[in-house]
Amino acid sequence: MGALLEVDNLGVRFTRKDAPPIDAVSGVSFSLEAGKTLGIVGESGSGKSQTVMALLGLLAGNGTTTGAARYRGDNLLDMDTRALNKVRGDRIAMIFQDPMTSLNPFLTIERQMTETLQLHRKLSRKAATKRAIEALESVRIPDAARRIRMYPHEFSGGMRQRVMIAMALLSEPEILIADEPTTALDVTVQAQIIDLLRELNRERGTAIVLITHDMGVVAGLADDVMVMYAGRTVEYAPADSIFAAPSHPYTIGLLNALPRLTDADDAPLVAIPGNPPMPGTAPAGCAFAKRCTYAEERCGAARPALETFGAVGAVRACHRPVADLTGGLR
Repeated sequence: MGALLEVDNLGVRFTRKDAPPIDAVSGVSFSLEAGKTLGIVGESGSGKSQTVMALLGLLAGNGTTTGAARYRGDNLLDMDTRALNKVRGDRIAMIFQDPMTSLNPFLTIERQMTETLQLHRKLSRKAATKRAIEALESVRIPDAARRIRMYPHEFSGGMRQRVMIAMALLSEPEILIADEPTTALDVTVQAQIIDLLRELNRERGTAIVLITHDMGVVAGLADDVMVMYAGRTVEYAPADSIFAAPSHPYTIGLLNALPRLTDADDAPLVAIPGNPPMPGTAPAGCAFAKRCTYAEERCGAARPALETFGAVGAVRACHRPVADLTGGLR
């Protein structure tokens, strides 16, 4: 089956007045097939959100893109606003990061949901309201016919996130982009949202791009995983391979930071030492070198290229051979 979305050598640059530009994303490539889920993982500032914002033309005014992002053969990066509007919110939908602030507090849920249907599907208000209620019911919001007339502040954080998912699904998109969909939600609600996304993926065949810093969330949903650091891909492989045998020191660090059920009650959390480089200050060599326990002299001098390894389509960017990293996962 061919890919729905193919991103090739994507770059995102932000210009600044009286300062050098910032390359927020560099050389990112990936593909997404129908019915599959891609997890994009990394710390804050890794470029994962800017990657998908670029695809939908949602960058800040000082942002520019290079490369290509083809949806069913058409390059999204070359589309004008009118053409993009026919795709985003309709064929490609997005759940934004914060359900607490993504909904307009001055408008009812009904107004915010029916507007999308009236714009993209040309439905009457009555028909749009009926479809919106069905969407709320599909994400298991009880008493949807009554609650659709409520305002966002009358919903809990978890219910607001369900509303965001329902809004994204109104037009039955082929691709759903979920940007940190479990942020600021308690553990129980997080599990419910993950189950809901998994159900949508399996029952509707919706392809999902899942953006997160939480490897635990990725484990429950993703078919493939792309790990980003300082605006670049450092590892891209099937999820099973990532979790069983990670092949980049940063991926190993992210997995080792996850608490284990077998850890002692007083066991300290395992953290990656140091901090990511500030945007625009990436060194000449590997951006992770100063935090890496496997780093050699060459790591600080030359940036490692993405090279294929192991599973079909898997790539990594590290000077050290995969064999050197064996045993690094605790």
